[in-house]
Amino acid sequence: MADQTKDFEQGQIQIELPEEEASGTYSNLVMISHSPSEFILDFISVMPGAPKAKVVKRMVLTPDHAKRLMNALSENIKRYENENGAISNSNDDIDVPFNYRGPTPEA
Repeated sequence: MADQTKDFEQGQIQIELPEEEASGTYSNLVMISHSPSEFILDFISVMPGAPKAKVVKRMVLTPDHAKRLMNALSENIKRYENENGAISNSNDDIDVPFNYRGPTPEA
């Protein structure tokens, strides 16, 4: 226990990746809503021709964590594009399912 406390005091934390989460979850759409105290990200899997889409993960973040996530994503996209070239925005006209019955999306 003393070793774990020492690691935590030095700013290190051990992160466990459970086996059931290790393979990840596919999502090709995210709906974002917020309140004064939290951001809600519903990750959705939409399949072509399917009449329904499914929320595959819901993440609830504090506003400060949501902003740190935005900054981290921005930095990683810049790194990715420096290594692999610009990411195309050709899918900007995706038909978003606004009949979704979760929180009202705001982007």
